[in-house]
Amino acid sequence: MVKDLFERIQQNKGPLGKWASQAEGYYVFPKLEGELGPRMKFHGKEILNWSINDYLGLANHPEVRKVDAEAAAQYGAAYPMGARMMSGHTDLHEQLQNELASFVQKEAAYLLNFGYQGMVSIIDALVTKNDVIVYDVDGHGCIIDGVRLHMGKRFTYKHNDIESLEKNLQRATKMAEELGGGILVITEGVFGMRGQQGKLKEIVALKEKYNFRLLVDDAHGFGTLGKTGAGAGEEQGCQDGIDVYFSTFAKSMASIGAFVAADKDVIDYLKYNLRSQMFAKSLPMIMTVGALKRLEMLRTMPELKDKLWENVNYLQNGLKSKGFNIGDTNTCVTPVYLEGSIPEAMVMVNDLRENYNIFLSIVVYPVIPKGIILLRMIPTASHTIADIDETLAAFEAIREKLVNGTYKALAEANVENVS
Repeated sequence: MVKDLFERIQQNKGPLGKWASQAEGYYVFPKLEGELGPRMKFHGKEILNWSINDYLGLANHPEVRKVDAEAAAQYGAAYPMGARMMSGHTDLHEQLQNELASFVQKEAAYLLNFGYQGMVSIIDALVTKNDVIVYDVDGHGCIIDGVRLHMGKRFTYKHNDIESLEKNLQRATKMAEELGGGILVITEGVFGMRGQQGKLKEIVALKEKYNFRLLVDDAHGFGTLGKTGAGAGEEQGCQDGIDVYFSTFAKSMASIGAFVAADKDVIDYLKYNLRSQMFAKSLPMIMTVGALKRLEMLRTMPELKDKLWENVNYLQNGLKSKGFNIGDTNTCVTPVYLEGSIPEAMVMVNDLRENYNIFLSIVVYPVIPKGIILLRMIPTASHTIADIDETLAAFEAIREKLVNGTYKALAEANVENVS
């Protein structure tokens, strides 16, 4: 008997979807209103926002807004029409690629419409069924989905564990020798939930013992790490050892789009084999011109990154001094780990938003282990020291309520508003 395809969907909404009736519109899919920045509106009231990845404060910068508006007026939203290979190629796309390549210290670069789709397609293009992939078990969803497309062998290694990586490289080496293929190692420059840098320098050092190529997703490192902002590889002094460098415009660049950078021969290959770009409309000129302006500001305004890190250090040092567990983050991403259930987490976040006017992202199982609540904060250059002091005070108050059982009692009573 053939089952109705939708029967499973109707019976099992998934580990997150099962909370939809209680969570949607508030804890997930919330509607933030007003101009992008530290102060926005949620459900009609002003909140202090720690949940947008606008690291350098460019999203609402007047220079950026001016260039975006001028590009929209000059080109409209459609230009250029068609895929890059067919009719969507311009001098400005080439200029942006050349400037990005120079900025991240690579020979060449290629624009991508979206980061997620781009990474999936990069992985698909780089390997064949005879090649072996070795990747960090905590890799972003775009990496996981890209690996799923792989028709050959793949191995995961324990998160940021070089010993585990080496063991899996030994396995991969034997397998690649049997198949006559190569090895691709994939990691992140910055892991976006926990805030740790990938151990790029140690991974690159393993090239002395093993024959592999390294692909790095540096979405959160680009613009925030390194002397010039070129990312985690520059920060660790091993940018040359990264064979394929990827980042998105959705973080420090406060826009849409992404790019991949590598040696020219690799980029030439990807240009003709990235299915997500071959069969997709070109990055619109509004985004292309806007990205050129944003990249110029990354290069010429180091004070943006300096202010970001002033805020990061003040926030993270303040949390640690008050006894909060922020893990071993060494980036701007600031996780705060607390112990509690999903219902407790929902009541706590409601309290933060309604009574302390603080909005941030909540992360629970299955993204992290059961019994852990992760409050993920993204400090930006636009935040102030006063914003941080206000948040630290609120955090002390909610921790007390979590510890003394207030949130547990309210969760059990299904009370949504904490008085």
